[in-house]
Amino acid sequence: MSVTSLRRAAHESVSGLPRQFWWLWTSTLINRLGAFVLTFMALYLTTERHFSASFAGLVAALIGLGGMIASLLGGVLADRIGRRPTLLAAQLATAATVAVLGFVRDPAGIAVTGFLLGVASNASRPAVQAMMADLVAPKDRVRAFSLNYWAINLGFAVSSVYAGFLVATSYTAGFLVEAAMTLACAVLVFVKVPESRPERAEPKPDAAPVADVTMLTVVRDGRYMLMVGLSFLISVVFTQSSSGLPIVMGQAGLSSSDVGLVAAVNGIVIVALQIPLTRFIEKRDAGRLLTVSSLLIGYGFALTAFAGSMAAYALIVVVWTLGEMVNAPTQSGLVARLAPTHGRGRYQGMYAMSWSVAALVAPLASGITIDRFGANWLWAGCAALGTVAALGYWVLMRGLPTEATPPTTPPAPPELPELPELPEPKAAAPSNTATQAA
Repeated sequence: MSVTSLRRAAHESVSGLPRQFWWLWTSTLINRLGAFVLTFMALYLTTERHFSASFAGLVAALIGLGGMIASLLGGVLADRIGRRPTLLAAQLATAATVAVLGFVRDPAGIAVTGFLLGVASNASRPAVQAMMADLVAPKDRVRAFSLNYWAINLGFAVSSVYAGFLVATSYTAGFLVEAAMTLACAVLVFVKVPESRPERAEPKPDAAPVADVTMLTVVRDGRYMLMVGLSFLISVVFTQSSSGLPIVMGQAGLSSSDVGLVAAVNGIVIVALQIPLTRFIEKRDAGRLLTVSSLLIGYGFALTAFAGSMAAYALIVVVWTLGEMVNAPTQSGLVARLAPTHGRGRYQGMYAMSWSVAALVAPLASGITIDRFGANWLWAGCAALGTVAALGYWVLMRGLPTEATPPTTPPAPPELPELPELPEPKAAAPSNTATQAA
């Protein structure tokens, strides 16, 4: 491909999106450039603070529990008080709790602060997703979510490089750097990102009132909850990248540095290919993309049963990473498509919770499966879950219109043909036909 073609592809990938989206995208990138404390939390607690592995696991579970609560809470707040206030409050709270966590030494204090960090750091996700759906036209949403996903992985890849050197010098400095960068995100949002929550239109006198969207509304939305369930299955499989896969690689005799290098393949592939791949998927049928990506993720992890070297593990990571790159932006676009305009925060919160629950369930499931039945059963289970998810997406997308009409907007009445003007009757009231035409 020529340089001119590459430039044209890059331009097409980023053009046409509103300026407010790019400020929000920049905030995401800065946030991920500084978000590395959770990555080193277990190492910090066991080596720097000399707590047990069980206590480190407890703190991780509390952070996950906080994330589950925050997913729903953040969604409700995004709809009630607005996306921007929710995002600002979450970022300020995250900056504060990360800074405090760097100085807390008491086990109970660390556990409580970890739970609060889980709440604060996850409360912003529904607001960001809802804001992107507000700002970007439906035809560009998959591309926008893909670009945001690329920023997340680019930031994480860069932060993983320098964070290791930073925490090797001082864990406290690492906590403070993340707090400062999160605070910078809040300042950027405050200065550059406007509120995007759609204003509720006053119902017409002869129109039925529009029902408010509550969490009960979300739970009763059968099609949407099916999608949330399928997202949970894919999340359980994908979370094996940080739970089952490292354990199996360690049992195979690979070192921690080997595990880190193989894990880095995921970020490298996403950073290198996400934008070109977006141009391929944004015009494709969402149902087929979700079905194929589910199979790539499920059977990609299943191939781990046949790996015996670092090269084989790295190649397998490429397979399920391709599935991840297709699934993540397509799924986010589907969430925005199914959610009512004035309920996007709550709907995004329920979707985010599926990942938070998977983050709790997947490590437990992988550990029990490996200990009791062996790793091959774990990878067979990944293939089974990927197959179920693929079939579920096929069922989910049946009968779904190509472009959903926002549930809060009543369909426009059909246009009547323009009638010729009639001579006005003398001393008579307008006829019914003339009144309707007016």
